Amino acid sequence: MGKGKLSKFADMAAFPNVIEYPYTFISDVPFPLRGCWNKDHFRNTNPITLELGCGRGEYTIGLAKLFPERNFIGVDIKGARMWTGARTAIEKNLTNVAFLRTNIELIDRLFGNNEIDEIWLTFSDPQMKKVTKRLTSTYFLQRYRHILVDDGLVHLKTDSNFLFTYTSYIVQTNNLDLQFSSKDLYTDIASGKLPKESLHALSICTYYEQQWLDRKIPIKYICFKLPAMGELYEPNVEIKTDEYRSYNRIQRSLSQTSR
Repeated sequence: MGKGKLSKFADMAAFPNVIEYPYTFISDVPFPLRGCWNKDHFRNTNPITLELGCGRGEYTIGLAKLFPERNFIGVDIKGARMWTGARTAIEKNLTNVAFLRTNIELIDRLFGNNEIDEIWLTFSDPQMKKVTKRLTSTYFLQRYRHILVDDGLVHLKTDSNFLFTYTSYIVQTNNLDLQFSSKDLYTDIASGKLPKESLHALSICTYYEQQWLDRKIPIKYICFKLPAMGELYEPNVEIKTDEYRSYNRIQRSLSQTSR
């Protein structure tokens, strides 16, 4: 591990807005903030929004600036990336922001029933080969409904047509309450098709997102309500994979082979 990463991990351990609980921390001792995030960490009663797979925390920070009356928690296992967002929040005195370094599979162990108001998934890995790793699969939706309020919102913003299509089928198969869907988010924003109250949140553009925009890849968005009860089913469909992601892997492989 490089010295830069070691330094960042040391910072993270001291940051007051970072909580770390990866698989290696699991024990029979209950997670102390479960059900008590507002009381013991934020010290208010504001609604909590999670960003799962927050990376550098740019979206979490952007949302926290837009909505100071809400609390935001960015969740990721990559501590070196999360360090950027955690440091920014401290520098800007954003007291409504926290970061949780953990595996997303553990999410229902770390939050209590009805503790979360809504969830954002921003540019998640589409996991085209394994259903249970997709963050909009029934495997994860079952975990989300343990912590979300009844009919809490799930937002997906993605470059991946595969993940967008899969999530659309999840919504359709399970008769979930679709709030909005767009195959080309910024075109729809420009044409006034989105609700005005959503524009600022959806217009936050991260470094990673800009890479896809620079390649002329449309950004997709879907938002739906997740009810607390009812069986959830996986759609039985074939979905075309994202060829450009495979192309990148092939090009890197060829480049390494030719050296």
